Amino acid sequence: MRPEQVIAAIRFDPLLPVWLLFALGLLSLAVVGLGLWRRGRGTLFRLAAFAVLLLWLAGPRLVQETRQSLRDIGLLVVDQSASMGVGDRAHLAEVARQSIEAQAAHLSDLELRTVTVPESGDAGTQLFAAVNRALADIPRSRLAGTIAITDGQVHDLPKTAPGGAPLNLLLTGRGEETDRRLRVIEAPGYGIVGKSVTLRVAIDDLGVSSHTDTATLTVRRDGQLFRTESVPVGTEQRIEVPITRAGPTVIEMAASPLAGEVSQLNNRAVVEINGVRDRLRVLLISGEPHQGERTWRRLLKADPSVDLVHFTILRPPEKDDRTPLNELALIAFPVRELFVDKIGEFDLIILDRFQNRGLLPLPYLANIANHVRQGGALLMSVGPEFAGATSLASTPLGSVLPGGPARTDAVVDGRFRPWVTALGQRHPVTEGLRGANPPLTGPSGTNPPGPDEKPPTWGPWYRRIEPGPISGEVLLRTRDGQPLLALDHVGLGRTALLLSDQIWLWSRGHDGGGPQAELLRRIAHWLMKEPDLEENALTARVVDGRLRIENRSTDPGAPGEVVVTDPDGKKETLKLHEDSPGRATAARAATVPGVWQVTQGSGPGARTAYAAAGAANPPELADLRATATVAGPLARASGGGVHWLAGGTTGVEVPELRRTEDDRSASGSSWIGLQRRHDHLVTGVAALELLPGWLSLPVMLGLMVLGWRREGR
Repeated sequence: MRPEQVIAAIRFDPLLPVWLLFALGLLSLAVVGLGLWRRGRGTLFRLAAFAVLLLWLAGPRLVQETRQSLRDIGLLVVDQSASMGVGDRAHLAEVARQSIEAQAAHLSDLELRTVTVPESGDAGTQLFAAVNRALADIPRSRLAGTIAITDGQVHDLPKTAPGGAPLNLLLTGRGEETDRRLRVIEAPGYGIVGKSVTLRVAIDDLGVSSHTDTATLTVRRDGQLFRTESVPVGTEQRIEVPITRAGPTVIEMAASPLAGEVSQLNNRAVVEINGVRDRLRVLLISGEPHQGERTWRRLLKADPSVDLVHFTILRPPEKDDRTPLNELALIAFPVRELFVDKIGEFDLIILDRFQNRGLLPLPYLANIANHVRQGGALLMSVGPEFAGATSLASTPLGSVLPGGPARTDAVVDGRFRPWVTALGQRHPVTEGLRGANPPLTGPSGTNPPGPDEKPPTWGPWYRRIEPGPISGEVLLRTRDGQPLLALDHVGLGRTALLLSDQIWLWSRGHDGGGPQAELLRRIAHWLMKEPDLEENALTARVVDGRLRIENRSTDPGAPGEVVVTDPDGKKETLKLHEDSPGRATAARAATVPGVWQVTQGSGPGARTAYAAAGAANPPELADLRATATVAGPLARASGGGVHWLAGGTTGVEVPELRRTEDDRSASGSSWIGLQRRHDHLVTGVAALELLPGWLSLPVMLGLMVLGWRREGR
């Protein structure tokens, strides 16, 4: 506060309502006017008496106020949003802040408050939101003005300057700049495998007087060059991208730089398209009616992504009783249509207790085997028929199966519980199943468990098929090491062999039941190459500004390391940490927008994953120019101005800070002003009655007596 001042003034405190005083005044004038018209003596004395009466009733007082002047408050706003990191803007802003604060410190009648504008995510630069928050604690009568240090890219521009005080902009640049941006108009989040999606993009040149005719647009898919072409600037472009696999596909687009542009940060854009399968088609053939048939049907019909075609063989050829076909309430099995004409339309074929009884000729079984090698999937759930003379293992289909029966009497009856192998503990098909035995300590998935290892808690089965040599991966076995579930990769396709027809007992809750639905769902989707069920896969995602890496592996060895390449080409080695059997993770910050590449290993066996890091703040990076075109008109309308900070011998030109009156401009060619508001605090009041009653009444009576005496002469 400034020193106290004494202010004197005459004020009126009427004894009667003002309207009544006016009425008395008019009445007095009427009486005096009548006396003057009659030329009566003593009229002037009566006029003086009325005047003294009215003046006394008006209550004149001499008031003395003791005032204490208050310091004005100026607001300094410093933009620290993402676009202020371009070039040397942060340095210019810091130099300007220090200079303004130093100048304000020498002004005794001014208090300068500094606030910062933080990064606001997708909302852009919320500069005036920060101003309004600061003004909540500042009386408007003391607000001298606002000084904003920014690049001019403001996304919450009001109609008038907050607080009604002048606004001065200090822009972190030398003048209006140019910028080229790649703008994504539309990008789908997912696409159907086998079809194409359309991306709509445009290249814009900002702040240029004459537009360049064309620019080069480069498109990469999962790190590989997909398309390069010259496109017109300012015109929408459509890019057709085929989706060839399930899971994420990362598309990176880049525009060639514009000469003299402020930054190339927004010359590129990255989108992630998730490939999904459209209605997985499954063919289920049950060789005969049995207890487990309904289990398969319920499971597949409950999955909304599965289109199921199911046939059950009720009348095999050897049971022909010569009944005419037109008298049977059955349809003929469409062998040729399923296994020749439309076999390529099925993503998965399930043979449930099916046997070679001549219903499918050997060439048709060979078609199934070829379909698997070319990328199809086959699941066989077998029972006693698999160990007999009609076993499919003895047909061309046996060449793609993980194994066959050990002998013709390979059916083993007796109570047993399936165990998850050491490999199964790491495989996504069987990892973490409810009721499974804890992870095994033995190095091999076929070794019997030790005496101290806990058994599974799910229910038992009562029949299995003892197999011969098994290829592929054994995920379930008996306690003594005999395989129960084997998976295998065959050519481009996959096969699975379940060596028991008793899994339906789990669905019935027998002796506690088991995770039948979850296990069969995982097997089916692994066969159909669901990305989340890949047993050896490297994946990467950018979530909340962090790159999260997951490596799934059936190898029990150390998880090893990965090499991370950021969008600028810089490489960093990260060590993976095993979180659970078969899963190892790593993470790091991913602040640079673009495509991040993660690589594990080298040579033909190397695995690579890509992750899309979109711009953290699209509105903020959409236009990277330092410009006065956005907030400049608002500043000038408020009485302030616009000043560019870059320049001069030192590289920074900070205007001089001055105090101005509220009826003057608050900006000049090399200076900015904060108004003097002259606000004060009244610390004391003293009042002196100028016409007290003890004085006014004798004066009025005296004047009346003089008037009567004058009139009586």
